[in-house]
Amino acid sequence: MIAFSRTERGLLARWWWTVDHSMLAGLGLLALCGFVFVLASSPAVASRLGLPSLHFALRHFAFLLPAAFLLLGCSLLSPTGVRRLATGLLAVTLVMLVLTLLIGPEIKGATRWLPVGGMLMQPSEFVKPALVVVVAALLARAPGLANALPAALLVGLVLLLLLWQPDVSMALMVGALFAVQLFVAGLPWLLVMGLGAAGIVALWQVYVVFPHVAARFDRFLDPEAGDHYQVGLALEAVRGAAWFGSGPGEGRVKYALPDAHSDFVFAVIAEEFGVVACLALLVLIGFVLLRGLRRIEMVADRFAFLAATGLIALFGLQSIVNLGVNLSLLPATGMTLPFISYGGSSLCALALAMGMFLALTRRRPSAEVTS
Repeated sequence: MIAFSRTERGLLARWWWTVDHSMLAGLGLLALCGFVFVLASSPAVASRLGLPSLHFALRHFAFLLPAAFLLLGCSLLSPTGVRRLATGLLAVTLVMLVLTLLIGPEIKGATRWLPVGGMLMQPSEFVKPALVVVVAALLARAPGLANALPAALLVGLVLLLLLWQPDVSMALMVGALFAVQLFVAGLPWLLVMGLGAAGIVALWQVYVVFPHVAARFDRFLDPEAGDHYQVGLALEAVRGAAWFGSGPGEGRVKYALPDAHSDFVFAVIAEEFGVVACLALLVLIGFVLLRGLRRIEMVADRFAFLAATGLIALFGLQSIVNLGVNLSLLPATGMTLPFISYGGSSLCALALAMGMFLALTRRRPSAEVTS
């Protein structure tokens, strides 16, 4: 336990007495659970690929250190520091998205990864939190939606780059986050309905233009229409879960699921750790979401309010999408479960996002505003 006197004025002391300890603990527990679940689910995937059994578990553990550094380091920032960090990060990730299209390797029919230091990095994971904060900064410069056009143009550029990869699920997530921020910025209900209609039209166009997306929707609506293998196995594992599971390492579904350690880790959790563990995980995710919303209610600054709302929406929507896929409530998307699924880019990007959220929702004097 860190011991700081309330009279101390150092950076760490001010951080300790203003940051949300409960949410910090919840995120730390999620990350710890994620390592345990990756440790249980990944050996079968590694063996199938001819790798050492602990290959993915050790890599995930190695990513935990930079993720913790990003989360804690960002939480020390002021709102102005968060805005500057996000602006610089967005500029870098936009360049990286362009480079990904030019020199990135094609994997499973998509160009989404960029070789960096001997590893593959997914720039689109980092563009989400950066874009959310920059959009909030643009919207906060004027009352209501007076400054919505520049934000919409910036989001449109990101969507274009993502669809070019193509990464439709990431593009849909970016569009949904922008819609959330527009809503809380004061979008009238009539325009909310118009935005909803535009979203339906956009989904239809995505279905028409991208054959792989159409195939996923067809399999979701009619499992007999095509390969429903992964989603079917995941749903079967969840349905057959015992109260306390078969025991860590004793499950069978991970030997058949290619993405058992990432997209479908929840199915492995259900089979090996049981219904009780699944419910506990859902409670923990729900606690982080509700605690985050409670902290947002206490934010007075418009920029911090809009940015924090977008960041907690990122965490919540990504959780809902991943769980929905595992329960066969949504078409397969390739979206990871925050802090639980394997994936260095996803883990570090979400740690960055939640670090910025903690920074924006720290208790501050009412006179403190962003410049």
